[in-house]
Amino acid sequence: MQLPVSYTARVARSLGGPEWLVERRLGALDRFVASPAPLVDEDLWRYSRISELDLEQYVANETPACDVARVPAEVDAWPEAVALLGHLGERSGLAVVVDGVPVACELSPAAGAAGVVLASILGDSRGSEVLDRVTKLNSATGKEEHAPDAFDHLADALLRDALVLSVPARVHVDHPIVIVHVLGSSGAAGAAQAVSARTVIDVGEASEASVIELFVSGDGALVAVPIVDIDVGDAAVLSYNAIQQLGAGAWQLAHQRIRAGRDSTVRTFTASLGGEYARFRTESVLAGQGGSAELLAAYLGDATQMHDFRTLQEHAAPRTKSNLVFKGAVGGTARSVYSGLIRMRHGAKGADAFQTNRNLVLSDGAHADSVPNLDIEENDVRCSHASAVGQIDREQRFYLESRGVPPAVAERLILLGFFEDLWVRVATPGVRDHLAVAIAARLDRVTGGG
Repeated sequence: MQLPVSYTARVARSLGGPEWLVERRLGALDRFVASPAPLVDEDLWRYSRISELDLEQYVANETPACDVARVPAEVDAWPEAVALLGHLGERSGLAVVVDGVPVACELSPAAGAAGVVLASILGDSRGSEVLDRVTKLNSATGKEEHAPDAFDHLADALLRDALVLSVPARVHVDHPIVIVHVLGSSGAAGAAQAVSARTVIDVGEASEASVIELFVSGDGALVAVPIVDIDVGDAAVLSYNAIQQLGAGAWQLAHQRIRAGRDSTVRTFTASLGGEYARFRTESVLAGQGGSAELLAAYLGDATQMHDFRTLQEHAAPRTKSNLVFKGAVGGTARSVYSGLIRMRHGAKGADAFQTNRNLVLSDGAHADSVPNLDIEENDVRCSHASAVGQIDREQRFYLESRGVPPAVAERLILLGFFEDLWVRVATPGVRDHLAVAIAARLDRVTGGG
């Protein structure tokens, strides 16, 4: 595949770090160059806009990690981060990551005393081990849907550092741990940049934690390749929230990989609001008996935006349960695509899986695609899926307007109601509050209401 302009093996070496990291970059660079270009007639890229991405227009950030780490951790410079932290109240940790390099990590005294680790892989001797172990766990099935794609290789080729969050066994983290990713801010001013960001979350046996990742950027041209690998131990509970509020010129190609052990509980919520093209590839594997996963997402597009979701709910053990609910709305000439696969593997007897995708199309120029799929290799399982694409209910609009509500305000109220059932189900209260306000603000722009 084409490389970002200026990115060579020389640059990969010049980014610094220990020898194992340099070798990882060089190997990934070779794999990326050897990867075939993604095609829109492939299932993984069908309905996407990937053919519009010209990586040769972007410049790889050549700033070594040690120099990026000197960038001030100014969360106050980003209104989205200020708003999120204001809604959360107490927290057990905060990390600021600039273009994939942790520049500030803090933990509450209680979390630190309990042995929680929130650190750079270059700043903690266990970091590289956790990165390798969790990555291998999440790619060990051999199934096609788990195979790294070209952009996974690009992310490793651009890797200068990564953030590791490790929660020891039988530790209950009282408040959320927040990770703020600032992308495209440490390279050449005005240049179209290509950056990666890597997070590894390791939740030990019978422990409990809540994690929030927020992604922000300026409005300049940017290709961001964020990857998160999550391993949830037996009987552990994790609430993971990803909030994407990138600038108008950003292309995001994100990959979320989750592995859950026996009797574990995983709750994820993904919000996609910003960017020109925002893609989330999410793989949830219930690897241990009795594990459960709830996967939620909300997305809202206007102007020429596109939100692109690809999900895998894989049941690899008996009596596992997953429930996915993704809801979105598009206006202007925006587009959305959802493509989801439920797989019941041999041995997953007694498993339940549900998949729901609902879309509202707010204008004649907008469009939404919804493609649910099933792959069942076992008997004695239960699966169901539902998808819908439609416009705002005319009777609801007429009801409100007949009672004196202006049309734009009526549409805004209906849309807020459309997302309301998601807010109720989000496990982290501060995230609910933050997204309710952010969605309302975006709806004012989309509908012209106020």
